[in-house]
Amino acid sequence: AGVCGCCGALRPRYKRLVDNIFPEDPEDGLVKANMEKLTFYALSAPEKLDRIGAYLSERLSRDVARHRYGYVCIAMEALDQLLMACHCQSINLFVESFLKMVRKLLEADKPNLQILGTNSFVKFANIEEDTPSYHRSYDFFVSRFSEMCHSGYEDPDIRTKIRMAGIKGLQGVVRKTVNDELQANIWDPQHMDKIVPSLLFNLQSGEGTESRSPSPLQASKKEKESPAELTERCFRELLGRAAYGNIKNAVTPVLMHLDNHSLWEGKTFAVRCFKIIMYSIQSQHSHLVIQQLLGHLDANSKSSATVRAGIVEVLLEAAAIAASGSVGPTVLEVFNTLLRHLKLSVDYELTGSYDCTNIGTKIIKEHEERQLQDAVIRTIGSFADTLPTYQRSEVMLFIMGKIPIPGMHPTLPSTGSGPQGNRMIQVMLLKSLRQVTCGFQTTNMLTALPNSFLDPLLSFGLLEDAEIRLLVLEILVSLIDRHDNLPKFSTISIISDISVLKLKMDKCSRQDNLFMKKHAQHLYRHIYLCCKEESSTQDHFEKLYTLLALISMELANEEVVVDLIRVALALQDLALSNEEMLPACNRCAVHALSAAYLNLISQLTTVPAFCQHVHEVIEMRLKEVPYLLPEDVFIEMPKIPKTMVRLEGDVLFQQAKIAEVLGGSGYNTDRLATPYVAQFTDEDRLSKRKSVGETISLQVEVESRNSPEKEERTPAEEITFETLKNAIVDSVGVEEQEKERRRQVVEKFQKAPFEEIAAHCGARATMLQSKLNQIFEITIRPPPSPSGTITSSYGQTQSRSVPVYEMKFPDLCVY
Repeated sequence: AGVCGCCGALRPRYKRLVDNIFPEDPEDGLVKANMEKLTFYALSAPEKLDRIGAYLSERLSRDVARHRYGYVCIAMEALDQLLMACHCQSINLFVESFLKMVRKLLEADKPNLQILGTNSFVKFANIEEDTPSYHRSYDFFVSRFSEMCHSGYEDPDIRTKIRMAGIKGLQGVVRKTVNDELQANIWDPQHMDKIVPSLLFNLQSGEGTESRSPSPLQASKKEKESPAELTERCFRELLGRAAYGNIKNAVTPVLMHLDNHSLWEGKTFAVRCFKIIMYSIQSQHSHLVIQQLLGHLDANSKSSATVRAGIVEVLLEAAAIAASGSVGPTVLEVFNTLLRHLKLSVDYELTGSYDCTNIGTKIIKEHEERQLQDAVIRTIGSFADTLPTYQRSEVMLFIMGKIPIPGMHPTLPSTGSGPQGNRMIQVMLLKSLRQVTCGFQTTNMLTALPNSFLDPLLSFGLLEDAEIRLLVLEILVSLIDRHDNLPKFSTISIISDISVLKLKMDKCSRQDNLFMKKHAQHLYRHIYLCCKEESSTQDHFEKLYTLLALISMELANEEVVVDLIRVALALQDLALSNEEMLPACNRCAVHALSAAYLNLISQLTTVPAFCQHVHEVIEMRLKEVPYLLPEDVFIEMPKIPKTMVRLEGDVLFQQAKIAEVLGGSGYNTDRLATPYVAQFTDEDRLSKRKSVGETISLQVEVESRNSPEKEERTPAEEITFETLKNAIVDSVGVEEQEKERRRQVVEKFQKAPFEEIAAHCGARATMLQSKLNQIFEITIRPPPSPSGTITSSYGQTQSRSVPVYEMKFPDLCVY
C-alpha cells in the first residue's frame, strides 16, 4: 500500500485531480468539491487542458469497454463542465478529445449512451468558440444523427427518445457549422441529402398530430414535445439560416423525398412541407422555391395526373404565401410553364394515353386530368393575384397570344387532335384568362386593354360554341367592373328602385371616354350578335345584362348612354323580326333583357318622363304578356308560349317616344331616333362561321363611316349562296389535285434514275439564274453621267459610262 501511495503521489497533478472527481460508488455522482479544484486548475493552467481532456477520454473509453456506465456519465458531466467554463486559446485540442468521446458514445449499442452523447454534443453546439478551428469535421455526426432519426428500436418509448436525440443532434450540427465559414459547408448536397430526409421522415411520422401554426412559439414544455414538433422547429431553423445560394440545396432533397415516397398524390403532407419552407425562408428568396417547383413540374411531365396535380397544388399554396415575391424576375416564364402543362394535359386527355420512359404506355384517367387542369387554372389565378396591374396586363396579352383563333393563326402548331383539341385548348386558356382578370382593376383601360387583346377576345364571342361565348362575357364583365358592382347584377330582374342596390359610381374619366370612343361599336356589336345566337342560354343573357349595366356605370358618358338605349331598342326589334330564325324562348329572353336594361338605364339617367314610359310598358306587359319579362323567362320552368303572338302597341318600347322625352333633357335627338344597326367587320369574318370560316377566307369589304379613303375603295364583290357553294366544292377539288401532285413528285424522286433527276434540277437552276440576270439588268444601272447619253443601234438611248478624268464639268462647278 505504501508503494502504491508513493507511486500515486508521483503521478502528474492533472491526473490526480481527474481521478479525485470519481467517487468509489458511481451512484454517488460527481465529487463536486474535487470538480471545482479541477476546474480552477484548468483555468489557472490552460496549457494542461488538452492533457486533461485526453486523460478523461482515456478513462471514458476504458469504462465503456468495461460496461461501467455510472463512471461514463460522471466523465461526460466533467467534460461538459470544463467545456462550459474554459474559453482559452488551447480549447481546440480539448474539443478534439471531447468529440472523440462523444463519437465513442454514439457508436455504442446502448440507447442511453447514445442519448447521453447527443445531449453533450448539443451543449457543445450552443457554445460560441473564440478561436476558429480549421481541421474539425462533423461528417460522422451528420451521418450518425441522421441514422438515429430513422431508429427502429423495438420499444416505442425508447425509439421516440432516440429519434428526438437524433433530431437535436442535427440541430446542433447546423447551429455549429452554418455560420462558420471555416467549417465544412453543411449546405453541400452530401450533407443535405441526409439531414432533410431525416427531418421529413419524422415530420411525416407525426402527421396524425395537429399541424402547427406558421410561427410555432406555443410549445409549453420541450420535454413534452413530440418528434414531429421538434422536427418542425429544427426544419424551420435550418431554412431560416439558408442564404440565397443555399436554397436550392435545401429544397431539392424535399422534392426527391416526396417523389421517392409518392407523397405528391396525397397533397396534404407536400403542402404542409412547402408551407413550412415558404414561411421559414427569407421572403426575398421565395421565387427561388417557386422556380424549383416549376422545374420539378417539367421533370414530371410524364408522371401520373395525380402527381402533377399535387405539385400544382403545392405551387398554388406557395404562391399565396409568397405574395408579391413569388414570381420573381421571370414573370412570363412562370405562366408559360403552367400554360404548357395545361396544353399537355389536354393532349393527354384527348389521346387517352402517353409513352412513359419507365413503365411504357400509360392509360389516362380523364377525371384526373380534369382535376389537374382545374388546379393549373387556379394556380395561374393565384400567381396573377400577386402581380401589379401593368404586369397582369402583360400576362393577359401573353395568354391571349397562346389561344388558337380560327382564321387568324392558321400556322399555329396543331395539338395533334384536330378541331376538338383546338376547342379544348381555347376553353382552358380562356378559363385561365378569366382567372387572371378576376379582381383586375385599372384606371386607364385604354392602355390596359389594347387592340391586340380586345379584338381577339371579342372575336371569340362570335363563335358558335356556347361555352366559349360565356367565358368571353365573364372576362369582359370582370375587366369592366372596377367598383365591385358585379355581384349586384348576378340575375336579371325588374328593379323598381335601384337605390337599394347601393351602386358605386364615379364620373367617367377622360381615359374612359377615349376607350369608349375607340371600342364602343365593337362592344355593342358583340352584345347584339350574342343575342342572335340560338344556343344562348340563361347564363349568357344574365352576363349580357351585367355587361350592359357595368358599361352604363363604369364607362358611360352622354353619347354612350344614347348608344346603349339604341342597342336595347335594336334588341327588341331583333326579337320581333321574322327574318331571324330564333326560337320562341330566345325571343322572349331578348325581350326580357331589353326590358330589364331599359328599366335600369331609365333610373340611372333620372329623366322622369323616360322612367314613366318604361314603367308603363312594363306594367302593360305584366297584364297582357308576362312572358316578355325576366321574372317569367329566367326561371327553372319558363312560362313561354309555344308560338309567339304578334306584338304591338303599348307592350313595346317606342323609339320615337324615348327620343322625344330624352331630347327634352338635352340628349342627342337625331342620334336617338336613328335605329342601331350592327356593323360587320373582318373580325366577324375571322371568327364565324366554323363551317365556312375555317374552309375559305371571305374577302368582304366594309366601308367605315369615318374612313377618309371611302372614294378610293373598290366595290365589294357580291357573294351569294352559289358563290359559297362553288368555293367549298372548288377548295375540295384543289386539295385533291394538290395531294395527287405531291404523290407524283415523291414517286418520281423514288423511282427515276439519278441522271434524270440531276438534269431536272440543273434545268431549274439554269432557269432561276436567267431570271435573276434579267432582274439585275433591269434594276442595276450605271450612275448618270454629265457626258450625256448615246443612242444604241436599236434606236434606244442608253447611258455611257465615262471616266471621271474625261468628264467636262461646267466652269461654275470647278474650283
